[in-house]
Amino acid sequence: MTEPLADEPFGRGMTEPAPDEPVGRGTAEPAADEPFGALLSPIPMRTAGERIAERFVTAIALGEFVPDQRLPAERDLAAMLEVSRTTVREAIQRLQASGYVTTRRGRGGGTFVRTGRGPDSDEMIRRTLLPAWKELSEILDCRRLIEQLIARTAAERRDKGDIRAIRDGVQAYAAAADRDASRLADHALHQAIARATHNGRLVELSARIRREVSLGFDAEPYSPDVRHRALRQHPDLAEAVIAGDSGRAASFAARHFSLTEDMLSELHARIRLRSGGEPDARSQGQ
Repeated sequence: MTEPLADEPFGRGMTEPAPDEPVGRGTAEPAADEPFGALLSPIPMRTAGERIAERFVTAIALGEFVPDQRLPAERDLAAMLEVSRTTVREAIQRLQASGYVTTRRGRGGGTFVRTGRGPDSDEMIRRTLLPAWKELSEILDCRRLIEQLIARTAAERRDKGDIRAIRDGVQAYAAAADRDASRLADHALHQAIARATHNGRLVELSARIRREVSLGFDAEPYSPDVRHRALRQHPDLAEAVIAGDSGRAASFAARHFSLTEDMLSELHARIRLRSGGEPDARSQGQ
């Protein structure tokens, strides 16, 4: 089965064997009393749906989804993550069976987040973050550099329409009443700054890196502390761009986009500490 993005959260495809097909099928398993019998036994492969479920749990831990929040529709998740609806359906079923989400019927129904903690949540996060941490670190570094360039260029090229859109974004974020409204306003503000560069490639690059950093869910990590800090930082960044101060705009952008990096780094360090270090070769192959 071929599912893009199921193995890595950064846009690379993968080829999976049939679900539940172990590596090394057809070879005799070592007897229980043989030396290294457990070590050399076949390794079961995780399905694409299981990997997506693990990515969901990681996103919940980062605040990309919060308790009582409704998840996007199945078809929207499939398009967002670039996987089949069957894979999304399997992931949701796994999350529901483990108590992470619940389904409500009728008007206003859908799939809602119940909790981000479960008996296997640390292991699910470990499988998502640790093997991919080097690549994710490079993406975060790339983002820090690109967003500084975007802020600097926006300060040099913004026009009256851009200024209006940037100010509207700052006001919308300040007025946001919940997580969803904050996410939409934050995205609108940073898109307005990117569009002020008048370079479509930079706008597209900013949006793509945002999706990669968020594990494909297109939602920044979120917590009350992050929102509190963003409420202070957004006006500083916006006013530097509006004033045409390219140096200050770049500096504020570097500081602001470190919020996401800090949350990811803290989660990575916590999970790595709990798991006792880096993942071994066997777990990376699963």
